[in-house]
Amino acid sequence: MNFNWHGSCLINHERTMLGSERAHHSGTKWLTVMDNSQLIGLSRQMVLQRKMDVIANNLANINTSGYKADNLMFEEYVMPVARMNEFRPSDRELSYVHDDRIAHQFSAGSVIDTGNPVNAAFNDTDSFFTIQTPGGDRYTRNGEFDINAQGQLVTTDGYPVMGQDGPIIFTTEDTNVNITRDGQITSDRGDVGRFSVVTFADKQALKKEGRSLFAGENPTPVEQPNILGGRIEQSNVKGVVEISRMIEVTRSYASLAKSLSQTSELRQTAIDTLGKLSA
Repeated sequence: MNFNWHGSCLINHERTMLGSERAHHSGTKWLTVMDNSQLIGLSRQMVLQRKMDVIANNLANINTSGYKADNLMFEEYVMPVARMNEFRPSDRELSYVHDDRIAHQFSAGSVIDTGNPVNAAFNDTDSFFTIQTPGGDRYTRNGEFDINAQGQLVTTDGYPVMGQDGPIIFTTEDTNVNITRDGQITSDRGDVGRFSVVTFADKQALKKEGRSLFAGENPTPVEQPNILGGRIEQSNVKGVVEISRMIEVTRSYASLAKSLSQTSELRQTAIDTLGKLSA
């Protein structure tokens, strides 16, 4: 969730009591400028919550073949000065924390031998298999394939794996299946098909769907892929790194919550003190 503040928060009163907030008279109205320190802290808390969600999702997919870890990118958001003529002195610019986007980490995961001849892994970090789904073509690094009852090569979710001439289909006569480096699938019967392998100019523009599928536009065919048959690429999530990040986020959140609580207590003390002075 984006946490954007587009101007000073104003509360209009007919009357206002003395308090920790600064009040300015405008006509018959009173404009109260809210204390922005807590809003800045809350923006940071929201980003930390979002970051924790991303870390938790990475850890949940540590054993998902072909899964690519995510990382939350955030930036400073400067609140524009709003209605400067209403304030004396003029309102100031305030900086908040804004979650910018989720970045996919496309570093290679470990490649392991499965002994399954229809499994496949890329020996690079840029290529993707093409998968046929009800929503259209999707793309994956997960080569944990199998053959269904209809003889189709499918993903673990049952989606057909696409070849250059359509879905890859085996017959009962296809024995001693082999996958060559260039993505050609052969058997004792001859050629079965060739993987439809693509790449993208901007991999960060890809959108995740499910555990290891990506949706993307303008795929570019890879003419000479580098494929390892009988193997799969594991998740590139590093458990120790993610747990370390989780601890860091937890500590930051707790520290910030304590600071916000202290700020609230100070404000209440100021209100109580000013209330006694005005009595």
